[in-house]
Amino acid sequence: MLLAERYHSVLNTFAELMPNVDTELHYRNDYELLVAVMLSAQCTDKRVNMVTPSLFDQFPTLASLANSTPSEVFTLISSISYPNSKAKHLVEMTQMVQNQFEGIIPSTREELMKLPGVGRKTANVMLTVYFQKPAMPVDTHVFRVSRRIGLVPQTAKTPDAVEKHLVKHIPKTLLSKAHHWLILHGRYVCKARNPHCTTCSISPYCKKNLSTSFKSN
Repeated sequence: MLLAERYHSVLNTFAELMPNVDTELHYRNDYELLVAVMLSAQCTDKRVNMVTPSLFDQFPTLASLANSTPSEVFTLISSISYPNSKAKHLVEMTQMVQNQFEGIIPSTREELMKLPGVGRKTANVMLTVYFQKPAMPVDTHVFRVSRRIGLVPQTAKTPDAVEKHLVKHIPKTLLSKAHHWLILHGRYVCKARNPHCTTCSISPYCKKNLSTSFKSN
């Protein structure tokens, strides 16, 4: 199966099964989404959604969080992974937005990545989910699934390398949905351990399940 054929088949199948997809994080504005995405690093969306309601009750605005302390934030996010560093980054992030961006969360990757605790994946999530710009955030699910099923070669060993391959082959108009498709597929079907291959909707196009040699074009 040619690489272009695999992309076409996989994306079409996802589009049929999941026409309307979005992040599973709960948010009401760009401030809440950025905080939630930062908290979700190496943590489940389910856990983040359990923590953010009380956090946003205490700090309903970016300015209120900027005026807090890491220790105050820590008490509200202690059940999240790496709460000490995340509490520190959240306060520093909001303070930088206040002081350097006039209280407005920036909408470019370069400026977002200047914020404490915001890496390329988090910046890309903001771009594609909130600002509706074409981007491909690569989390652990996207990384694993895209390499396992053959969208990306095994030689792509970093999130940045995987992102470059996916962006090259997925139409810009589909990047946002494809990001969610791969995440959801990895979260519920193509799991790291014991993937549900027998009930997988894209198994006919999966490199792992095909005996034919993989060709790239």
